[in-house]
Amino acid sequence: MTQVRTRIAPSPTGDPHVGTAYIALFNRCFAHQHGGKFVLRIEDTDTQRSSKKSEQDILDALRWLGLTWDEGPGCEGECGPYRQSERTEIYKTHIQQLLANGTVFNCFCSAERLQQVRQRQMQEQQQTGYDGHCLKLTKEEITAKLDKRVDHVVRLKVPAEGECEFEDLLRGTVSIGWSQVDMQVLIKSDGRPTYHFANVVDDHLMQISHVIRGEEWINSTPKHLLLYQYFGWQEPVFCHMPLLRNPDKSKLSKRKNPTSIGYYQAMGYLPAALLNYLGMMGWTMPGGEEKFSLAEMTANFDITRVSLGGPVFDTKKLDWLNGKYIREDLDDAEFVKQFAQWAFNPEKLKRMVPLVKQRIERFSDVAALGGFFVSGVLELDAERFAHKNLDNATMLKLLQFSLWRLEQIDDWDRDDIEHGLQGLAESLQMKIRDFLYPLFVAISGQAVSTSVFDSIAILGIEMSRARLRHAMDVLGGISKKQAKVLEREFRKIC
Repeated sequence: MTQVRTRIAPSPTGDPHVGTAYIALFNRCFAHQHGGKFVLRIEDTDTQRSSKKSEQDILDALRWLGLTWDEGPGCEGECGPYRQSERTEIYKTHIQQLLANGTVFNCFCSAERLQQVRQRQMQEQQQTGYDGHCLKLTKEEITAKLDKRVDHVVRLKVPAEGECEFEDLLRGTVSIGWSQVDMQVLIKSDGRPTYHFANVVDDHLMQISHVIRGEEWINSTPKHLLLYQYFGWQEPVFCHMPLLRNPDKSKLSKRKNPTSIGYYQAMGYLPAALLNYLGMMGWTMPGGEEKFSLAEMTANFDITRVSLGGPVFDTKKLDWLNGKYIREDLDDAEFVKQFAQWAFNPEKLKRMVPLVKQRIERFSDVAALGGFFVSGVLELDAERFAHKNLDNATMLKLLQFSLWRLEQIDDWDRDDIEHGLQGLAESLQMKIRDFLYPLFVAISGQAVSTSVFDSIAILGIEMSRARLRHAMDVLGGISKKQAKVLEREFRKIC
Protein backbone atom coordinates (compact mmCIF):
# COMPACT_ATOMS: atom_id res chain seq x y z
CA MET A 1 0.00 0.00 0.00
CA THR A 2 1.20 3.52 -0.83
CA GLN A 3 2.19 5.45 2.26
CA VAL A 4 -0.67 7.53 3.66
CA ARG A 5 0.20 11.22 3.48
CA THR A 6 -2.14 13.99 4.56
CA ARG A 7 -1.65 17.74 4.78
CA ILE A 8 -2.95 20.96 6.23
CA ALA A 9 -2.41 24.06 4.11
CA PRO A 10 -3.30 27.25 6.00
CA SER A 11 -3.13 30.69 4.43
CA PRO A 12 -1.13 33.16 6.59
CA THR A 13 -3.65 35.97 6.29
CA GLY A 14 -5.02 36.35 9.80
CA ASP A 15 -5.26 34.90 13.27
CA PRO A 16 -4.74 31.13 13.69
CA HIS A 17 -8.27 29.72 13.47
CA VAL A 18 -9.68 26.87 15.57
CA GLY A 19 -11.11 25.50 12.32
CA THR A 20 -7.56 25.12 10.99
CA ALA A 21 -6.57 23.23 14.15
CA TYR A 22 -9.70 21.03 13.85
CA ILE A 23 -8.86 19.97 10.29
CA ALA A 24 -5.16 19.60 11.18
CA LEU A 25 -6.04 17.31 14.08
CA PHE A 26 -8.08 14.92 11.94
CA ASN A 27 -5.43 14.90 9.20
CA ARG A 28 -2.68 14.14 11.71
CA CYS A 29 -4.66 11.38 13.44
CA PHE A 30 -5.56 9.73 10.13
CA ALA A 31 -1.98 9.78 8.84
CA HIS A 32 -0.37 8.56 12.05
CA GLN A 33 -3.04 5.90 12.66
CA HIS A 34 -1.99 4.43 9.30
CA GLY A 35 1.73 4.84 9.95
CA GLY A 36 1.93 7.73 7.48
CA LYS A 37 3.12 11.35 7.37
CA PHE A 38 1.37 14.61 8.19
CA VAL A 39 2.56 17.58 6.09
CA LEU A 40 2.22 21.31 6.80
CA ARG A 41 2.26 23.59 3.76
CA ILE A 42 1.94 27.38 3.83
CA GLU A 43 -0.31 28.66 1.04
CA ASP A 44 0.99 32.22 0.76
CA THR A 45 0.33 33.04 -2.89
CA ASP A 46 -1.89 35.97 -1.82
CA THR A 47 1.05 38.32 -1.39
CA GLN A 48 -1.08 41.34 -0.45
CA ARG A 49 -2.75 39.67 2.53
CA SER A 50 -0.12 37.11 3.57
CA SER A 51 2.35 38.06 6.29
CA LYS A 52 5.30 36.46 8.03
CA LYS A 53 3.76 37.34 11.39
CA SER A 54 0.57 35.48 10.56
CA GLU A 55 2.62 32.47 9.40
CA GLN A 56 4.62 32.46 12.63
CA ASP A 57 1.43 32.79 14.68
CA ILE A 58 -0.01 29.73 12.91
CA LEU A 59 3.13 27.68 13.48
CA ASP A 60 3.27 28.73 17.15
CA ALA A 61 -0.42 27.96 17.71
CA LEU A 62 -0.20 24.47 16.19
CA ARG A 63 2.91 23.71 18.25
CA TRP A 64 1.18 25.00 21.40
CA LEU A 65 -1.66 22.56 20.78
CA GLY A 66 0.77 19.70 20.18
CA LEU A 67 -0.12 19.39 16.49
CA THR A 68 3.44 18.88 15.28
CA TRP A 69 4.06 17.99 11.64
CA ASP A 70 6.36 15.44 9.99
CA GLU A 71 7.25 17.67 7.04
CA GLY A 72 6.94 21.40 6.58
CA PRO A 73 8.54 24.67 7.69
CA GLY A 74 11.30 23.92 10.16
CA CYS A 75 10.99 20.21 9.45
CA GLU A 76 12.10 19.90 5.86
CA GLY A 77 11.52 16.73 3.87
CA GLU A 78 12.09 15.54 0.32
CA CYS A 79 9.00 17.30 -1.09
CA GLY A 80 9.85 20.89 -0.14
CA PRO A 81 9.95 23.77 -0.23
CA TYR A 82 6.78 23.97 1.85
CA ARG A 83 5.87 27.59 1.19
CA GLN A 84 4.08 28.26 -2.07
CA SER A 85 5.88 31.58 -2.46
CA GLU A 86 9.08 29.53 -2.86
CA ARG A 87 7.59 27.25 -5.56
CA THR A 88 6.93 29.82 -8.32
CA GLU A 89 9.11 28.13 -10.95
CA ILE A 90 7.35 24.82 -10.33
CA TYR A 91 3.98 26.39 -11.19
CA LYS A 92 5.37 28.12 -14.29
CA THR A 93 6.65 24.80 -15.63
CA HIS A 94 3.40 22.99 -14.99
CA ILE A 95 1.10 25.62 -16.50
CA GLN A 96 3.17 25.48 -19.69
CA GLN A 97 2.49 21.75 -19.82
CA LEU A 98 -1.26 22.37 -19.79
CA LEU A 99 -1.06 25.20 -22.32
CA ALA A 100 0.81 22.85 -24.61
CA ASN A 101 -1.82 20.11 -24.41
CA GLY A 102 -4.69 22.58 -24.84
CA THR A 103 -6.55 21.88 -21.59
CA VAL A 104 -6.25 25.50 -20.42
CA PHE A 105 -6.44 28.78 -22.32
CA ASN A 106 -5.30 32.40 -22.18
CA CYS A 107 -8.04 34.86 -21.32
CA PHE A 108 -7.56 38.55 -22.18
CA CYS A 109 -10.93 39.84 -20.94
CA SER A 110 -10.80 43.07 -18.96
CA ALA A 111 -12.26 43.44 -15.49
CA GLU A 112 -14.87 45.78 -16.96
CA ARG A 113 -16.04 43.19 -19.50
CA LEU A 114 -16.21 40.47 -16.87
CA GLN A 115 -18.30 42.74 -14.62
CA GLN A 116 -20.69 43.47 -17.48
CA VAL A 117 -21.07 39.74 -18.21
CA ARG A 118 -21.79 39.05 -14.55
CA GLN A 119 -24.38 41.83 -14.32
CA ARG A 120 -26.15 40.56 -17.44
CA GLN A 121 -26.19 37.00 -16.12
CA MET A 122 -27.66 38.17 -12.82
CA GLN A 123 -30.32 40.25 -14.56
CA GLU A 124 -31.29 37.24 -16.68
CA GLN A 125 -31.14 34.97 -13.60
CA GLN A 126 -28.48 32.80 -15.17
CA GLN A 127 -25.64 30.91 -13.51
CA THR A 128 -22.83 33.43 -13.07
CA GLY A 129 -19.41 32.61 -14.45
CA TYR A 130 -17.02 33.13 -17.33
CA ASP A 131 -18.79 32.95 -20.72
CA GLY A 132 -15.95 31.40 -22.73
CA HIS A 133 -15.34 34.50 -24.82
CA CYS A 134 -11.58 33.96 -25.31
CA LEU A 135 -12.04 30.30 -26.28
CA LYS A 136 -13.08 31.66 -29.68
CA LEU A 137 -9.77 33.41 -30.34
CA THR A 138 -7.59 32.01 -33.12
CA LYS A 139 -3.96 31.02 -32.56
CA GLU A 140 -2.91 34.09 -34.54
CA GLU A 141 -5.02 36.41 -32.36
CA ILE A 142 -3.64 34.87 -29.19
CA THR A 143 -0.05 35.16 -30.42
CA ALA A 144 -0.57 38.79 -31.40
CA LYS A 145 -1.97 39.68 -27.97
CA LEU A 146 0.84 37.84 -26.20
CA ASP A 147 3.42 39.63 -28.36
CA LYS A 148 1.87 42.94 -27.36
CA ARG A 149 1.99 41.83 -23.72
CA VAL A 150 -1.73 42.35 -23.22
CA ASP A 151 -2.69 41.56 -19.62
CA HIS A 152 -4.18 38.09 -19.37
CA VAL A 153 -4.90 35.18 -17.09
CA VAL A 154 -4.91 31.44 -17.72
CA ARG A 155 -8.23 29.64 -17.29
CA LEU A 156 -9.30 26.02 -17.00
CA LYS A 157 -11.33 24.42 -19.79
CA VAL A 158 -14.49 22.81 -18.41
CA PRO A 159 -16.86 20.33 -20.15
CA ALA A 160 -20.03 22.03 -21.38
CA GLU A 161 -22.35 19.14 -20.51
CA GLY A 162 -22.71 16.21 -18.17
CA GLU A 163 -21.77 15.73 -14.56
CA CYS A 164 -18.66 15.18 -12.48
CA GLU A 165 -18.91 12.23 -10.12
CA PHE A 166 -16.41 11.41 -7.42
CA GLU A 167 -16.23 9.30 -4.29
CA ASP A 168 -15.99 11.00 -0.93
CA LEU A 169 -14.69 8.97 2.01
CA LEU A 170 -17.54 10.20 4.23
CA ARG A 171 -20.30 11.03 1.77
CA GLY A 172 -20.11 8.32 -0.85
CA THR A 173 -20.79 9.32 -4.46
CA VAL A 174 -21.03 13.06 -5.01
CA SER A 175 -22.34 14.40 -8.31
CA ILE A 176 -22.00 18.01 -9.53
CA GLY A 177 -23.10 19.24 -12.95
CA TRP A 178 -20.37 20.73 -15.12
CA SER A 179 -22.72 23.64 -15.80
CA GLN A 180 -22.17 24.61 -12.15
CA VAL A 181 -18.38 24.72 -12.55
CA ASP A 182 -16.73 27.96 -13.64
CA MET A 183 -13.74 28.18 -15.98
CA GLN A 184 -11.46 28.83 -13.05
CA VAL A 185 -8.54 31.25 -13.27
CA LEU A 186 -5.39 29.19 -12.64
CA ILE A 187 -2.70 31.81 -13.24
CA LYS A 188 -3.37 35.46 -12.40
CA SER A 189 -2.27 38.37 -14.56
CA ASP A 190 0.82 38.87 -12.38
CA GLY A 191 1.93 35.32 -13.15
CA ARG A 192 1.10 33.93 -9.71
CA PRO A 193 -1.03 30.81 -9.31
CA THR A 194 -4.46 30.79 -7.72
CA TYR A 195 -5.22 28.46 -4.84
CA HIS A 196 -6.82 25.85 -7.09
CA PHE A 197 -3.83 25.37 -9.38
CA ALA A 198 -1.10 25.50 -6.74
CA ASN A 199 -3.12 23.22 -4.48
CA VAL A 200 -3.35 20.40 -7.02
CA VAL A 201 0.25 20.69 -8.22
CA ASP A 202 1.56 20.71 -4.65
CA ASP A 203 -0.65 17.86 -3.48
CA HIS A 204 0.61 15.70 -6.34
CA LEU A 205 4.28 16.58 -5.97
CA MET A 206 4.09 16.17 -2.19
CA GLN A 207 2.52 12.73 -2.73
CA ILE A 208 -0.61 13.53 -0.72
CA SER A 209 -2.71 10.36 -0.70
CA HIS A 210 -5.78 11.68 1.17
CA VAL A 211 -7.14 15.24 0.99
CA ILE A 212 -9.10 15.76 4.21
CA ARG A 213 -10.58 19.25 4.22
CA GLY A 214 -13.71 21.23 5.11
CA GLU A 215 -16.96 20.69 3.27
CA GLU A 216 -16.81 24.20 1.81
CA TRP A 217 -14.39 22.77 -0.78
CA ILE A 218 -16.82 20.16 -2.15
CA ASN A 219 -17.90 22.38 -5.06
CA SER A 220 -14.25 23.00 -5.99
CA THR A 221 -13.45 19.29 -6.28
CA PRO A 222 -14.54 18.98 -9.96
CA LYS A 223 -11.99 21.67 -10.91
CA HIS A 224 -9.29 19.82 -9.03
CA LEU A 225 -10.23 16.48 -10.58
CA LEU A 226 -10.05 18.04 -14.04
CA LEU A 227 -6.49 19.18 -13.33
CA TYR A 228 -5.49 15.69 -12.20
CA GLN A 229 -7.01 14.34 -15.41
CA TYR A 230 -5.35 16.94 -17.65
CA PHE A 231 -1.95 16.22 -16.09
CA GLY A 232 -2.51 12.46 -16.29
CA TRP A 233 -2.04 12.08 -12.53
CA GLN A 234 -3.74 9.75 -10.06
CA GLU A 235 -6.10 11.77 -7.90
CA PRO A 236 -6.01 11.44 -4.09
CA VAL A 237 -8.87 10.17 -1.94
CA PHE A 238 -11.14 13.08 -1.01
CA CYS A 239 -12.79 13.46 2.38
CA HIS A 240 -14.83 16.56 3.22
CA MET A 241 -15.30 17.20 6.93
CA PRO A 242 -18.37 18.93 8.38
CA LEU A 243 -17.80 22.57 9.33
CA LEU A 244 -17.70 23.74 12.92
CA ARG A 245 -20.91 25.53 13.91
CA ASN A 246 -22.00 28.18 16.38
CA PRO A 247 -24.64 27.09 18.93
CA ASP A 248 -27.31 28.53 16.58
CA LYS A 249 -25.99 26.12 13.86
CA SER A 250 -24.56 28.95 11.72
CA LYS A 251 -21.01 28.58 10.41
CA LEU A 252 -18.44 29.28 13.12
CA SER A 253 -17.29 32.86 12.69
CA LYS A 254 -15.49 35.45 14.76
CA ARG A 255 -18.59 37.67 14.65
CA LYS A 256 -20.43 35.24 16.95
CA ASN A 257 -17.75 33.19 18.68
CA PRO A 258 -14.05 33.61 19.44
CA THR A 259 -12.33 31.68 16.66
CA SER A 260 -8.67 32.50 17.22
CA ILE A 261 -6.50 29.89 18.93
CA GLY A 262 -4.67 32.84 20.49
CA TYR A 263 -7.87 33.84 22.30
CA TYR A 264 -8.15 30.49 24.03
CA GLN A 265 -4.48 30.61 24.94
CA ALA A 266 -4.91 34.13 26.36
CA MET A 267 -7.99 33.03 28.32
CA GLY A 268 -5.99 30.36 30.12
CA TYR A 269 -7.26 27.17 28.51
CA LEU A 270 -4.94 24.19 28.58
CA PRO A 271 -3.79 23.10 25.10
CA ALA A 272 -4.58 19.45 25.82
CA ALA A 273 -8.14 20.37 26.77
CA LEU A 274 -8.73 22.47 23.65
CA LEU A 275 -7.27 19.75 21.45
CA ASN A 276 -9.40 17.12 23.20
CA TYR A 277 -12.47 19.28 22.63
CA LEU A 278 -11.71 19.68 18.92
CA GLY A 279 -11.40 15.90 18.72
CA MET A 280 -14.98 15.63 20.01
CA MET A 281 -16.24 17.69 17.09
CA GLY A 282 -18.26 15.11 15.16
CA TRP A 283 -16.23 12.13 16.43
CA THR A 284 -16.31 9.96 19.55
CA MET A 285 -14.00 7.42 21.14
CA PRO A 286 -15.18 3.79 20.74
CA GLY A 287 -16.02 3.62 24.45
CA GLY A 288 -17.65 7.04 24.54
CA GLU A 289 -14.92 8.62 26.68
CA GLU A 290 -15.08 12.42 26.63
CA LYS A 291 -11.60 13.02 28.03
CA PHE A 292 -8.79 11.58 25.94
CA SER A 293 -5.26 12.44 24.84
CA LEU A 294 -3.96 12.98 21.32
CA ALA A 295 -2.18 9.61 21.52
CA GLU A 296 -5.42 7.89 22.58
CA MET A 297 -7.38 9.57 19.80
CA THR A 298 -4.76 8.54 17.23
CA ALA A 299 -4.72 4.93 18.40
CA ASN A 300 -8.51 4.64 18.21
CA PHE A 301 -9.11 6.82 15.19
CA ASP A 302 -11.53 5.75 12.46
CA ILE A 303 -12.49 8.55 10.12
CA THR A 304 -15.56 6.72 8.82
CA ARG A 305 -17.10 7.31 12.26
CA VAL A 306 -17.12 11.07 11.75
CA SER A 307 -20.69 12.38 11.92
CA LEU A 308 -21.79 14.62 9.05
CA GLY A 309 -24.01 16.67 11.33
CA GLY A 310 -22.43 20.08 11.86
CA PRO A 311 -20.47 19.85 15.14
CA VAL A 312 -21.36 22.67 17.54
CA PHE A 313 -18.46 24.56 19.09
CA ASP A 314 -19.91 25.27 22.53
CA THR A 315 -17.57 27.15 24.86
CA LYS A 316 -19.60 26.03 27.89
CA LYS A 317 -18.70 22.41 27.14
CA LEU A 318 -15.10 23.47 26.56
CA ASP A 319 -15.08 25.22 29.95
CA TRP A 320 -16.31 22.03 31.63
CA LEU A 321 -13.64 19.94 29.91
CA ASN A 322 -10.88 22.45 30.67
CA GLY A 323 -11.86 22.47 34.34
CA LYS A 324 -11.70 18.69 34.34
CA TYR A 325 -8.14 18.83 32.97
CA ILE A 326 -7.09 21.42 35.56
CA ARG A 327 -8.43 19.33 38.47
CA GLU A 328 -7.35 15.91 37.23
CA ASP A 329 -4.08 16.55 35.38
CA LEU A 330 -2.41 19.32 37.39
CA ASP A 331 -1.12 18.69 40.89
CA ASP A 332 -0.62 21.77 43.05
CA ALA A 333 2.99 22.28 41.99
CA GLU A 334 2.16 21.99 38.29
CA PHE A 335 -0.84 24.29 38.74
CA VAL A 336 1.42 26.95 40.27
CA LYS A 337 3.92 26.54 37.45
CA GLN A 338 1.40 26.76 34.62
CA PHE A 339 -0.65 29.57 36.20
CA ALA A 340 2.48 31.65 36.78
CA GLN A 341 3.58 31.04 33.21
CA TRP A 342 0.18 32.17 31.93
CA ALA A 343 -0.47 35.13 34.25
CA PHE A 344 3.06 36.37 34.85
CA ASN A 345 4.73 35.66 31.56
CA PRO A 346 8.00 37.68 31.67
CA GLU A 347 7.42 39.25 28.25
CA LYS A 348 3.92 40.34 29.21
CA LEU A 349 5.05 41.63 32.61
CA LYS A 350 7.87 43.58 31.00
CA ARG A 351 5.29 45.57 29.03
CA MET A 352 2.82 45.95 31.92
CA VAL A 353 5.22 47.15 34.61
CA PRO A 354 6.01 50.62 33.14
CA LEU A 355 2.29 51.36 32.89
CA VAL A 356 1.41 50.23 36.41
CA LYS A 357 4.50 51.34 38.33
CA GLN A 358 3.86 55.04 37.77
CA ARG A 359 0.36 54.81 39.29
CA ILE A 360 0.86 52.78 42.51
CA GLU A 361 2.26 53.35 45.98
CA ARG A 362 2.10 49.75 47.25
CA PHE A 363 2.36 46.35 45.57
CA SER A 364 -1.14 45.69 46.85
CA ASP A 365 -2.36 48.41 44.46
CA VAL A 366 -1.33 46.37 41.44
CA ALA A 367 -4.33 44.03 41.45
CA ALA A 368 -6.86 46.87 41.45
CA LEU A 369 -5.06 48.81 38.72
CA GLY A 370 -3.68 46.08 36.49
CA GLY A 371 -5.83 43.06 37.27
CA PHE A 372 -7.60 43.37 33.94
CA PHE A 373 -4.35 42.35 32.19
CA VAL A 374 -4.67 38.85 33.69
CA SER A 375 -8.45 38.52 33.42
CA GLY A 376 -10.61 37.02 30.74
CA VAL A 377 -13.81 38.68 29.54
CA LEU A 378 -14.67 41.30 32.18
CA GLU A 379 -17.78 41.52 34.34
CA LEU A 380 -19.55 44.65 33.07
CA ASP A 381 -22.95 46.29 33.28
CA ALA A 382 -24.52 49.07 31.25
CA GLU A 383 -24.36 51.55 34.16
CA ARG A 384 -20.56 51.47 34.05
CA PHE A 385 -20.67 53.08 30.58
CA ALA A 386 -22.75 56.10 31.70
CA HIS A 387 -21.39 59.32 30.17
CA LYS A 388 -22.83 62.82 30.05
CA ASN A 389 -21.94 63.39 26.37
CA LEU A 390 -22.49 59.92 24.89
CA ASP A 391 -25.73 58.00 24.54
CA ASN A 392 -26.01 54.23 24.19
CA ALA A 393 -26.23 54.21 20.39
CA THR A 394 -23.15 56.40 20.05
CA MET A 395 -21.09 54.18 22.32
CA LEU A 396 -22.14 51.07 20.38
CA LYS A 397 -21.07 52.81 17.19
CA LEU A 398 -17.71 53.83 18.67
CA LEU A 399 -16.99 50.33 19.94
CA GLN A 400 -17.91 48.74 16.60
CA PHE A 401 -15.91 51.26 14.58
CA SER A 402 -12.92 50.81 16.88
CA LEU A 403 -13.08 47.04 16.50
CA TRP A 404 -13.23 47.27 12.71
CA ARG A 405 -10.34 49.72 12.72
CA LEU A 406 -8.22 47.50 14.97
CA GLU A 407 -8.88 44.50 12.72
CA GLN A 408 -7.39 46.47 9.82
CA ILE A 409 -4.00 46.70 11.55
CA ASP A 410 -1.62 44.11 10.10
CA ASP A 411 1.31 44.50 12.49
CA TRP A 412 0.00 44.66 16.05
CA ASP A 413 1.99 47.62 17.31
CA ARG A 414 1.19 50.20 19.99
CA ASP A 415 1.92 53.18 17.74
CA ASP A 416 -0.19 51.77 14.90
CA ILE A 417 -3.06 51.24 17.35
CA GLU A 418 -2.83 54.85 18.58
CA HIS A 419 -2.56 56.21 15.05
CA GLY A 420 -5.53 54.15 13.85
CA LEU A 421 -7.85 55.06 16.72
CA GLN A 422 -6.87 58.74 16.81
CA GLY A 423 -7.43 58.96 13.07
CA LEU A 424 -10.87 57.41 13.56
CA ALA A 425 -11.73 59.97 16.26
CA GLU A 426 -10.65 62.80 13.93
CA SER A 427 -12.76 61.39 11.09
CA LEU A 428 -15.76 61.36 13.44
CA GLN A 429 -14.87 64.89 14.56
CA MET A 430 -14.85 63.83 18.20
CA LYS A 431 -12.74 64.84 21.17
CA ILE A 432 -10.30 62.02 21.82
CA ARG A 433 -11.31 61.88 25.51
CA ASP A 434 -14.96 61.24 24.63
CA PHE A 435 -14.07 58.83 21.83
CA LEU A 436 -11.89 56.68 24.08
CA TYR A 437 -14.28 56.56 27.04
CA PRO A 438 -16.21 53.40 26.05
CA LEU A 439 -12.93 51.73 25.05
CA PHE A 440 -11.45 52.34 28.51
CA VAL A 441 -14.48 50.69 30.11
CA ALA A 442 -14.60 47.82 27.62
CA ILE A 443 -10.87 47.03 27.82
CA SER A 444 -10.10 47.70 31.52
CA GLY A 445 -13.51 47.71 33.17
CA GLN A 446 -12.84 51.24 34.42
CA ALA A 447 -13.38 54.75 33.08
CA VAL A 448 -9.85 55.70 34.14
CA SER A 449 -6.97 53.27 33.80
CA THR A 450 -3.59 52.78 32.16
CA SER A 451 -3.19 54.00 28.57
CA VAL A 452 -5.84 52.28 26.50
CA PHE A 453 -3.48 52.12 23.50
CA ASP A 454 -0.85 50.30 25.55
CA SER A 455 -3.48 48.08 27.15
CA ILE A 456 -4.90 46.98 23.80
CA ALA A 457 -1.39 46.30 22.49
CA ILE A 458 -0.51 44.15 25.52
CA LEU A 459 -3.80 42.25 25.59
CA GLY A 460 -3.57 41.47 21.87
CA ILE A 461 -6.19 41.46 19.14
CA GLU A 462 -7.93 38.28 20.31
CA MET A 463 -8.65 39.40 23.87
CA SER A 464 -9.30 43.01 22.83
CA ARG A 465 -11.81 41.82 20.23
CA ALA A 466 -13.56 39.62 22.78
CA ARG A 467 -13.84 42.47 25.30
CA LEU A 468 -15.13 44.97 22.75
CA ARG A 469 -17.77 42.49 21.55
CA HIS A 470 -18.76 41.73 25.13
CA ALA A 471 -19.12 45.44 25.84
CA MET A 472 -21.41 45.80 22.81
CA ASP A 473 -23.55 42.92 24.07
CA VAL A 474 -23.78 44.57 27.51
CA LEU A 475 -25.00 47.77 25.83
CA GLY A 476 -27.72 45.88 23.96
CA GLY A 477 -25.88 44.71 20.87
CA ILE A 478 -26.12 45.68 17.21
CA SER A 479 -28.68 44.13 14.88
CA LYS A 480 -27.81 42.94 11.38
CA LYS A 481 -29.69 45.89 9.92
CA GLN A 482 -27.85 48.35 12.15
CA ALA A 483 -24.51 46.68 11.36
CA LYS A 484 -25.05 47.19 7.63
CA VAL A 485 -25.78 50.89 8.14
CA LEU A 486 -22.71 51.29 10.35
CA GLU A 487 -20.53 49.38 7.89
CA ARG A 488 -21.48 51.74 5.06
CA GLU A 489 -20.60 54.75 7.23
CA PHE A 490 -17.34 53.15 8.37
CA ARG A 491 -16.26 52.50 4.78
CA LYS A 492 -16.78 56.14 3.90
CA ILE A 493 -14.49 57.40 6.62
CA CYS A 494 -11.95 54.53 6.55
